[in-house]
Amino acid sequence: MEIKNITVLGSGIMGHGIAQVSAMAGYNVVLRDIEQQFLDKAMEKIKWSLDKLVSKEKISENERDEIFSRIKPIIDLKDAVHNCDLVIEAVPEIMDLKKKVYAELDKIAGDQVVFASNTSTLPITEIANTISRPKKFIGIHFFNPPLLMKLVEVIPGQETSNDITELIINFVKSVNKIPVTCRKDVPGFIVNRLFIPLVHEACYVMERQKIQQTELDSAVKFRLGFPMGIFELADFTGLDVIHKATVEMHTRDKKVILPHPTIEQLFNEKKLGQKSGEGFYKYSDDKYERIPLSEELAQKCDPVQIIANILNNAAWLVTNNASDIDEIEKAANLGLGLKKPLFDTAKEIGMQKIVEELKKLSNKHGTFYEPDPLLLSMC
Repeated sequence: MEIKNITVLGSGIMGHGIAQVSAMAGYNVVLRDIEQQFLDKAMEKIKWSLDKLVSKEKISENERDEIFSRIKPIIDLKDAVHNCDLVIEAVPEIMDLKKKVYAELDKIAGDQVVFASNTSTLPITEIANTISRPKKFIGIHFFNPPLLMKLVEVIPGQETSNDITELIINFVKSVNKIPVTCRKDVPGFIVNRLFIPLVHEACYVMERQKIQQTELDSAVKFRLGFPMGIFELADFTGLDVIHKATVEMHTRDKKVILPHPTIEQLFNEKKLGQKSGEGFYKYSDDKYERIPLSEELAQKCDPVQIIANILNNAAWLVTNNASDIDEIEKAANLGLGLKKPLFDTAKEIGMQKIVEELKKLSNKHGTFYEPDPLLLSMC
């Protein structure tokens, strides 16, 4: 099977970004939304982005015009999926809404169509079961912004055929992205399975060690090789996104996250991070404002509990055959910006020390912290 014509459902940040990435790789793209004004806004943003690439001499004016002409905005769903090979659905992360969209799609899309849901946490198998052809359904998680982020998670559902998984992996490569496969439809897939619990864990570490946010963030950046602090990254991501992912993942698996009340509190207070001017930190209007972190502040925090948490979740993915160490390291590098492989950092700190920390935490705070069998075998 060959993919030539793609329909992207939803023209928000993710939708129009995926449409542009696909058109730049030579695909014919239909961008579909429920109102003309949404489509007009999306096409303006795509044009602005392409103009910027021209001004940076990344593409020529001719190339810009060709790419732009390959994207066709359409409102009518039936028209949008006519003659289409692949539907990438990027509607808001609301399960009922996604199910409603697929119920409509299932009736009107041709037999050849492959369905791919761009979701960061919703269960792929559950969505797939709403259509009559779950074998042709897969998860495809682009990262925000799709134009800049190289990583794409590919998540087969329980019934997704191997051919479809292979097809989508090759599609991801064809749009100049790097695929990692989450072999099982587990809560959080790979990147969010590592990142979301870490935000909660950072709150516990701060409380238990009686330290400041900047001290913890400095330790994470300067001692663990993160591109920025955890609280910084949470503010950048958005506390609404983190809260929603937390609820979704914790509902499906209590073992994945030990929720800290601060996340829900910030969400309820509408302190959503950079986008609202305040989250864990306060922000002025400068979009690229960075928090003052330093090597000196890093010495005030012992980051072993942080690395223990992320490693335990990474090990869980391996033990449960959802991924392997190489794929996890690739995902952590490209999705979280980790400069140093997780398991290398663990070796430097000492796996024995990390396992002892988890056992100590488990005795004091419950079974959530029990070390994964993989970590025990690496001591």
